[in-house]
Amino acid sequence: MACPLRKCGNFLPVDDAVLAFIDDFRSETQMLPAGETLIREQSKAQRVFTLFSGWAFRYKTLSDGRRQILNFMLPGDFFGLQQQFTDGATYGVEALTEVAVCVFPAARLWDLYRAHPQLGYDVTWLSAREEQMLDENLLTTGRRSAIERVAVLLIHLFKRAQRVNLVDADNGFAFPLTQQHVADALGLSLVHTNRTLRRLQQLGLHELADGRMVLRNAKALKQLADYVDHPLNAVPLI
Repeated sequence: MACPLRKCGNFLPVDDAVLAFIDDFRSETQMLPAGETLIREQSKAQRVFTLFSGWAFRYKTLSDGRRQILNFMLPGDFFGLQQQFTDGATYGVEALTEVAVCVFPAARLWDLYRAHPQLGYDVTWLSAREEQMLDENLLTTGRRSAIERVAVLLIHLFKRAQRVNLVDADNGFAFPLTQQHVADALGLSLVHTNRTLRRLQQLGLHELADGRMVLRNAKALKQLADYVDHPLNAVPLI
């Protein structure tokens, strides 16, 4: 059975043979609560995943517990590949909300490449896109000001939520991040994060209440963040 995520229309179509292979490749679908660890740092899990529903995030921690959030993951994101080529996971993954994940045995990745080279290309494309997003994150934390950092994060998450039809007609979407998540993603203190979010709201650019974010002036946010807007072209889904 084809993944219902494909019905949102923003993923590349595949033929019945590929769908059948993906269905056979998937070993199970797991439901996990918010706060659950999907990948533990330094672990060597022999599995790769596609996020089917909910939000998650990748992170790294220092020995004293300080955390850097590397990126946030939304439905359709493929993860866990990197740890198959290292001595253990160089990052952790945690469920930000309740999530459903499609689980695939890493031992069968060679079957995927051999049987369906196009899927192998798709895996490579998804990895390259993640690298591109990390490049942007490095630019943000290294060179953007605090207000620019928060603005670019809000726009980035808005665009990603838009891709999987999670944004309503009022430009609103569920926003499960706490201010601590925002601070850990942007390299800001909690106090600075709170002050910056309030400043953007006072400027009329966004409204955040009860776990829902509404972008009141997306164009102004993009200009403030020096955000390069790309069209929502269809992307692969494993």
